Parts: sequence; C-alpha cells; structure tokens
Amino acid sequence: MVEERFGIVATALFDHSSWVESPMFWLAELLKMALLGGIAYGGGLLVQHRGWKVNYTRKINFFALYLVPMLVDQLQPAAHSTGTTVVRAVFFMLLMLFFIRPVRERLVLASTMFLSYDRPEDRPHTMFWLTTQLLAGYAVLIPMRVLFLKLGFAELVFIPILVHGIGDGLAEPVGVRFGKHKYSCRALLSTRRYTRSLEGSSCVFMAGLIAVVSFHASFTAPQFVGALLVVPISITLAEAFSPHTWDTPYMFLVGGGTLLGIMKLL
Repeated sequence: MVEERFGIVATALFDHSSWVESPMFWLAELLKMALLGGIAYGGGLLVQHRGWKVNYTRKINFFALYLVPMLVDQLQPAAHSTGTTVVRAVFFMLLMLFFIRPVRERLVLASTMFLSYDRPEDRPHTMFWLTTQLLAGYAVLIPMRVLFLKLGFAELVFIPILVHGIGDGLAEPVGVRFGKHKYSCRALLSTRRYTRSLEGSSCVFMAGLIAVVSFHASFTAPQFVGALLVVPISITLAEAFSPHTWDTPYMFLVGGGTLLGIMKLL
C-alpha cells in the first residue's frame, strides 16, 4: 500500500520524466538563476549608489521572477510538469539562502543583491517574511497545478500567477507614486500597521481582467462571464486583506479556488 501511494505521488511529480536527464533543462534553470541574481545585483547598486527606493527594485525583482523564466523557456523550450515546478521552487529557495546574514556579511555580492529586497520598513523581518511567503506560495501553487492538471485545465493555473506577477508587481510602485486613498493592513509577528492604496489595488483588479481575457479560449461562455465577474475582484480582495508581504499565497489560493469553483459549477 505504501509503495503504491509513493508511486502515485512520484507519477504526479514527474509526469514528464524526460526532463530529469536533459542537460538543457538544468542549464536553462541555472541561466534563470544567474539572470535573476544579476537583476537583483543591479537593483542593489541602484539603491546603494542612485538612491532608488527599495519599493521599486523589489518589484522589479518580482517582475523578473515571472518574466525571466518565460523568456528563457521561449528560447529553450522545456517540459512543464509538477516535477519541474518543484525543482524551480527549490532553485529559487537556494537563491534566497544566498541572502541569509552569515552569507551576506561575508560576500559583497550577496549584500548588494539583498539591498534590492530589503525595505527599511520590513526590518528586522525582511528575510522571514520573504522566505515564508515564497514557501507558502509554492505550497499552494504546486498542489493547485496537480489538481488542475488532473481535471484537464492546467493552463488556468497561470491566471493567478499572472495577476500576482503583473498586478501585485505594479501595485506597490503605483501606490507609492500615485496612491492618495490609503488603507492599513497587518503583518506577521509585528504590531506595526502598514499601508496600501486603492490605486495600487486597482492594478491587481485590472491585471485580473487582462489575465482572464487572455485565457478566454479555455472557458465556455458561461465560465468566461463568471470568471470575469468573480476572479478579478476575488484576487484583489485577497491582496488587500492579506498580511504585509504575504499576499502571494493568499492570491494563489483565492484565485485558484474561484477558478476551480467556476470550472466545476458552470
């Protein structure tokens, strides 16, 4: 029985096992990490020498987190499976280990890269919030991909990913620059209140509309209308009410949940 269950899990994780032995897959993943590290380093230099706000460089990093893998995969197409998602999550968490205090206190490269993530208002919780948000995000994303794949609409997992990458990526810089209508949110392990803006949240809503329209071919007519009415506002509210820096798992969970309900009920 145990062996049978292990086999089921292994099949789900490595549903396209040829990528395991592909040198190009591993080279592509290393290239992604090198590019993401280079972008973080460039952002750190902008903060250190040009006085850029970390709010901007941090979001550039998050844009790159989604844009770079897509661009590299366009140049060198690779298998997309739950197994590859797990491997990519592990690679990115290894990149985060490069930012821990013992490493960045010894390596100028690491400390400069970390500057592009380390918002002054997040200290001393920057690393805790950053790593736990990423772990929680992958803890939601990986099972969601397995479920969507099993149900036959695996491509829809990209809707909450796009809304998070584009909408949430724009929300903070837009809020910092143009936000006039503020509201507060809580944070993990902190009594401090942080602010968001309606202008920033509107970026999430617009990204939700664009993402749903981009995948219109994956819906029936009733499902498409339902997704337009429910998904953008649901993910926007998830981002608005999530703890500071911890919006990723909330947006993935609510976005995936609403899509699952729409696909099963309509």
